This record gives sequence, C-alpha cells and structure tokens, in this order.
Amino acid sequence: MVGVSDDVNEYAMALRDTEDKLRRCPKRRKDILAELTKSQKVFSEKLDHLSRRLAWVHATVYSQEKMLDIYWLLRVCLRTIEHGDRTGSLFAFMPEFYLSVAINSYSALKNYFGPVHSMEELPGYEETLTRLAATLAKHFADPRIVGTDIRDSLMQALASYVCYPHSLRAVERIPEEQRIAMVRNLLAPYEQRPWAQTNWILVRLWRGCGFGYRYTRLPHLLKTKPEDANLPSLQKPCPSTLLQQHMADLLRQGPDVAPSFLNSVLNQLNWAFSEFIGMIQEIQQAAERLERNFVDSRQLKVCATCFDLSVSLLRVLEMTITLVPEIFLDWSRPTSEMLLRRLAQLLNQVLNRVTAERNLFDRVVTLRLPGLESVDHYPILVAVTGILVRLLVHGPASETEQATSVLLADPCFQLRSIGYLLGQPEPLAPGTTLPAPDRKRFSLQSYTDYISAEELAQVEQMLAHLTAASAQAAAASLPTSEEDLCPICYAHPISAVFQPCGHKSCKACINQHLMNNKDCFFCKATIVSVEDWDKAATTSATSSAA
Repeated sequence: MVGVSDDVNEYAMALRDTEDKLRRCPKRRKDILAELTKSQKVFSEKLDHLSRRLAWVHATVYSQEKMLDIYWLLRVCLRTIEHGDRTGSLFAFMPEFYLSVAINSYSALKNYFGPVHSMEELPGYEETLTRLAATLAKHFADPRIVGTDIRDSLMQALASYVCYPHSLRAVERIPEEQRIAMVRNLLAPYEQRPWAQTNWILVRLWRGCGFGYRYTRLPHLLKTKPEDANLPSLQKPCPSTLLQQHMADLLRQGPDVAPSFLNSVLNQLNWAFSEFIGMIQEIQQAAERLERNFVDSRQLKVCATCFDLSVSLLRVLEMTITLVPEIFLDWSRPTSEMLLRRLAQLLNQVLNRVTAERNLFDRVVTLRLPGLESVDHYPILVAVTGILVRLLVHGPASETEQATSVLLADPCFQLRSIGYLLGQPEPLAPGTTLPAPDRKRFSLQSYTDYISAEELAQVEQMLAHLTAASAQAAAASLPTSEEDLCPICYAHPISAVFQPCGHKSCKACINQHLMNNKDCFFCKATIVSVEDWDKAATTSATSSAA
C-alpha cells in the first residue's frame, strides 16, 4: 500500500514538472515540445494505472469486511486482557502480545480506514472505546507488567487517546474509582520512571484552558504545512475539566502528595531547561565557525525535545497553581513557601535567558534550523506568563503580596523581563548603541488571534503592580552585611538555625536541602529540627544574660 502510494506521488510530481516545462518551452523548439508531450503522455498513463491500482488495493485491503475483522480482534483481545486481569498476580504471565495487538488494532481502525468506513458505525463502538480506555488507564502503570517496551506502548497509547474528543470522553466514562487511580498514577513523583509521557498526558488534559493556550499550531508555524495533520499533537484542544478536578482533589489530599509531585516537576524543569541552554550554546558555536560545519540532526532533535519538555512542564505548573493555588500560597502548609521560592527562582531564570536583548536564544531562533522548528519565544513566554498572572493578579490581596515579595526577593528578578512581554525595550547601558530600527520586537500584543484582550489587560496589570512593588521594595530595603547573608546562596538573610549543631542558613536553602538529605551542610550532623533565627533577638538575649 505504501509502495504504490509513493509511486503515485512520484509520478504526480513528474507529471507536474513536465507540464510546467511545456508551458515555459518556446513554440519554435518543436523537437523539445514533442519530447515533452511524449513524456507527459507516458507519465499520465502510468499515473492513471497506479491510481486505479491504489484504489483497488484500498478497496480490497481496507474494506468493510476487513474493518469488522480487526474490530472483532480488538474486542477479543480486550476480553482476554480483562479476564487475565481478574486472575490477580498471574496477570504478570499473560503474553504481552494481547496488549500490543489491542493497541495496534485500535490504531488501525482509527488511522487506516477512510471516511467511507467510519468507526462510529461499528456495533457497540462506544462500549468498546470505554473498555479500551479502562484497559489503558488501569495498566499503563500496572506493576505486574514488567516489559519496558509494552509499558511505553501503553503510555503512548493513553497519551494519544486523550488528544481526541471521542476517545477522551471514553476515558471520562470509565468508573470514577478507575479514573482517580489513573490520575493518582500520573501524579506519582517523576523520578525513576518515564515521566515525559505522563507529563504530556497531564498537559493534554489542560490544553485549551491555559493562558494563550488555545492554539492547534504555533503562530510561527502556520505558514508551513504539517507532515501529518492527523498527529495527536495537531488536534484541536479538548481539555477535561472532570479529570482536572480529580487532579485537584488528589493534590489536596495528604501532606505529601503535592510536595513530592511538585518537587519532581521543578527538578525536571530545571534539568530540561538547563540541558536546552547548554545545547543551544553548542549549536551557536558551531554556526559561528568559519569552516562549513553541520550540526548533528540528532543533537537538534534532542535540543527541541528539551525545549518542548520545558514548555510542557511549565504548563503543568500553570495547571496546578490554577486548580490548587493554596499549595504555593497558603503558608500555613510546611512546604508552601519553599515551593513558591523554587518556582520563582526557575521562572526568573527562564525569563532572563529568553528575554535578554540579542541573547543566545534570540540568535538560535533566528537561524531557523531544520529540527528546531518548535523553538520560539511564544510557547515558553506565554507559559511563564500564565503562571505569573495566576500568582500576581488573581486571588486575594494577601496571597498576591506573598507571591510578589518572593518574586522580588529572588536575586535573579529583573523588571525589564516582564516589560519585554509587552514589547518594552530594555534600558540602554552606558556606552551601548541603539538596536537597529527595523528589528522586530516580541510582544504579546502582536498575538491577538491567540491571546484575548482580557489576558493582555491582566499582563498590563501585572507589569504595573510589579513596577510599583519593586520601586517600593528598593526604597525600603536596608543594606545587609555579608556575615548576615546565607552562606549557601548569598541571596537571602540568615533566617534558620539547625538543631543540635547550631549552623545557620536561610529557610529556602535548608527546606530544599531537607527534601532529599537530613545531614547538615557543614558538619554532616543529623538535623533533628530547624528553628527560626533572628539576629536582633539573639543579640539582645545575649546582652541581657551578660
């Protein structure tokens, strides 16, 4: 089928080229015209023959009878899997063949049969979709399945399943207990498992709800034709508010669910974005060499993947902070302040790398290298903006003030990065020259087809709020001596003392450290507790004792 289809495309292109040459050929060159006419006739006859053959193959192979056969096979495999599942631990010995055939059968029914034979006309279609959804939801993280390949296949099948409205609704129809178990598995900490695929699944449940996140294709790619419009990533957004609610409910349950999940997301974001920056540095160096130097296509692909992962992780953070803002903003929770400080640190790093004038990111985007098509300012900046707007614009004033103070306290914060979002130029440093007048500046205001007027107004409100808050903070801040600064980060004042050893750091550093390690930074003694430390109170107590 593929061979005949490729031949049809090849002869169609040859016929088109010949007809173009006939139109351009001077009429006085009758010898050339005769040869071209002969070639045109040969290509046309061959194309007609191949088209008939292609139609015959399609009608024979992808017939209604064959469709019913594959549908029967899918139902048999599902019944076998369901029966095997009821055998308990013996399910571990069921041949993986049944799982892979079920996945491939559904893929064949969805992708290979033309519009003449619709899946929706099959008997029991809705029930079968729901049964398959239940199988994927239950077994993608089933510890009884030990084969890495089949686990990856199940994960990819579920990721594709939630991209299409009809199959996503099938996931929503499975019993509530199974839906909650599926979301719980998606929220498990990302370490020691293939986290990228589960992250894609969470993003697809959110796509269509986030800030400027209603697009099917990125703005800068609209002029290029996609290789395959049926790809899951090119489907229209179809968010699931039901599954989002399950996620919110699970994150509110228990003291450890949200911190462990969000710490793993923040760790992976830090890794993915750092890898991306390191790779574009290498790509830029290769592009600047005088000798002809080609960048390895595999390296370009990995670089684009790290960028896409960074964007998707930011979108998961946006979803989390929109659904359950108290995880970051309710400081009565023991981990909220630490999570918010980590989030602010990463957001500032991303903004500074992407928004600096004539920076590395700008230069690599301008190169428009094949393989880096998805790398652009829009996807990553709107994802960061969505998080900032939720922190600084929505919600009560007390929470907004907490988020503002944490963002401004981060040493990497630069107000000009927020101004960049609305196209404001960076203040010129002494001795620098003005940028070229024809240089097009990035601005969210240029994407009115993607960002609503209400969203733009929220960004303007955020910029005005941060401008006033940063001016007020600068006026009120007092100089801090070096001995009062945290000896770990040198960014925040000392605010915590460890017991029993008595060493000190800021709360942000020790809270983050204690997530993975209970030993003191300095003496390696086991930390039993962490207490607030106030230099003024300690000094006055010492004076009173004297």
